[in-house]
Amino acid sequence: MKMRGTLVDTQLNTDAAQAVLDRIARIEGQVRGIGKMVADHRPCDQILIQVMAARAALEKVAGAIVATGLDECLALPPAEARKVIGNSISMLTEL
Repeated sequence: MKMRGTLVDTQLNTDAAQAVLDRIARIEGQVRGIGKMVADHRPCDQILIQVMAARAALEKVAGAIVATGLDECLALPPAEARKVIGNSISMLTEL
């Protein structure tokens, strides 16, 4: 872990990275399915439901990545940890 301003350079461990990659693979399938629905002129409400599901899945990926960073943040001195946590919260609320 390395501090860079209010950011902490973190990396996902092997298990966490694999879990994120698995989720991303499922999301890719969802997005391809959405494209097919659009090409097939499916009803807008059905397409929107799938778009919202894909968006929720991406938010879960973001949450998993932030959780890793916050876990590593706990090893920082309290003042630095507060800055990093505040930055993470700001990033999440901008999504």
